[in-house]
Amino acid sequence: VPGSDGAAPPGAAARPGELWDVVLLTAADAAQAGAFREQLAEKLRRGQLPRNVRYLVCADPPGPRIGNGGSTLHALRCLEEQYGDQWTSFTVLLIHSGGYSQRLPSASALGKIFTAVPLGDPVYQMLELKLAMYIDFPRHMKPGVLITCSDDIELYSTGATETITFDKPGFTALAHPSDLAVGTTHGVFVLDPSSFSGTGGVEYGSCYRFLHKPDVETMQQSGAVCVRRDHPQLSSPGSRGDSDTAPECVYTDSVFYMDHSTAKQLLLFYKQMGTLCCEIDAYGDFLQALGPGATPDYTKNTSNVSKEDSGLVGVRQQLYSLLQGTALNVIVLNNSQFYHIGTTQEYLFHFTAESKLRFELDLQPVAFSIFPDTAKSLDQLSIIQSILEPGCVIGPGSVIEYSRIGPEVSVGKGSIVSGSCIYFSVDIPSNCFLSSVSVKVTDRVEYVTMAFGVGDDLKRSVKLLSDIRSLRFFGASFPECLDLWSIEASDQLFSSGDTSLGLWTARIFPVCSTLSESVRISLNMLNAVQHKSAFKLSGFQLLSVEEMLTYKDVEDMLRFRKQIYDEICLQRQKEKSDF
Repeated sequence: VPGSDGAAPPGAAARPGELWDVVLLTAADAAQAGAFREQLAEKLRRGQLPRNVRYLVCADPPGPRIGNGGSTLHALRCLEEQYGDQWTSFTVLLIHSGGYSQRLPSASALGKIFTAVPLGDPVYQMLELKLAMYIDFPRHMKPGVLITCSDDIELYSTGATETITFDKPGFTALAHPSDLAVGTTHGVFVLDPSSFSGTGGVEYGSCYRFLHKPDVETMQQSGAVCVRRDHPQLSSPGSRGDSDTAPECVYTDSVFYMDHSTAKQLLLFYKQMGTLCCEIDAYGDFLQALGPGATPDYTKNTSNVSKEDSGLVGVRQQLYSLLQGTALNVIVLNNSQFYHIGTTQEYLFHFTAESKLRFELDLQPVAFSIFPDTAKSLDQLSIIQSILEPGCVIGPGSVIEYSRIGPEVSVGKGSIVSGSCIYFSVDIPSNCFLSSVSVKVTDRVEYVTMAFGVGDDLKRSVKLLSDIRSLRFFGASFPECLDLWSIEASDQLFSSGDTSLGLWTARIFPVCSTLSESVRISLNMLNAVQHKSAFKLSGFQLLSVEEMLTYKDVEDMLRFRKQIYDEICLQRQKEKSDF
């Protein structure tokens, strides 16, 4: 990774053309945008980001959610408003970072793009990792926009003479060999066989048709399945095992580029539409319109859609007629791997198990932390910018980030502890998820800690109160948990009113005056569920995860992280002067 081995540090100034003109982060709302701006300012102050780049944060407009496709259109408008005609000559890196991260809620308050990676000193976050991975792209790119997500990592190797160039009109997408199971959850390219041989590190070809999350049968019938002759070990990125698979593969999507004139066309379309009232997908709804084999059938298929909104089919049809006939160029990276770390399971697997990603990036078991020799642990763990006192025990397969762990704490296996301060005697159970958030409900800072099982589904919701039986919290049925905590099940229990009743909107987490106390009380809740013993939550103000994000105090959370950072730096200096 550039900057990690005596090469130019990330903060170094670069010559024009070597860096992005703009790095744009999308945000779900104004509050999230504020959190992103604060963190960018802090990184720039510390010299952790290239200085000669414009950083822009663009919040989705208020109102119904518009999906990452809508965010892309809105971001193009922000670029024009911010830079006027200047942006016609810009290379732009657009990172979709506006999700609420319900599948990895430790990233919800400060954003997935600011997820720490166990690498570097001080630690990299996903943003720096993305900039490092794409460091060669801007100098081989005509003006336009490269679109990527905030929770995936693409690693590739190319020959000494091979470069990745984005200079063609229309769209250009990177393609990675994956097994068929991975294809069912991604976009899949049906490559034009005449333009593609399946050998060599980097191949430029054209795409006949793009399939969005197809089933295996569709992939086979449409000619998307290829046989790999030169790659004995094709592993399934993002999946659990890094095992050998059959040489059959499909080429799946990750990052894509559109040249400036295509971006301009989309912006014009967005302006003419006025307001967008439905969720559109930058992958499914833009790329499925491209290539000579595209058909409009997908515009009516709403089975993959989280919410079928008013006018979705109409908007898709308009996009289809706008983009139809536009080229979809594909850069096939035969020696590449795509990793997703957007869920608790993937996060734990890639950071603590013997994963290929851990090996390839040389992820550290202990990154930028104070970790005494006497702390009991095994290699299979990940400690990130945290301070651990002698005597604590961390179980294998667990991740501790931005936390202070006292001497009488033991953490079980496969748990995640984020942003917490634990200085009392406690056994944290295995497969437990703890993440603390600073909140300002009134004018003073208070603390709430969300506690779940790592496998709990925070996206799941029901419409009727009588159906909350089907929700599971740390292995128990939700109504059973409410009884143990002496909380009455009613519509008032959920912050969303009576529209979506789920763990995300359930007001069950107590607001406390100190960070340590909030962790203690939330652990008592888990303990009650685990041992089927009562723990009354009466007398506390209770918030849902949804409300924690509304009331979050980003400044206080960053202050806590900075104290840990400063303490580690001090300790480093002390160690140096002791030699």
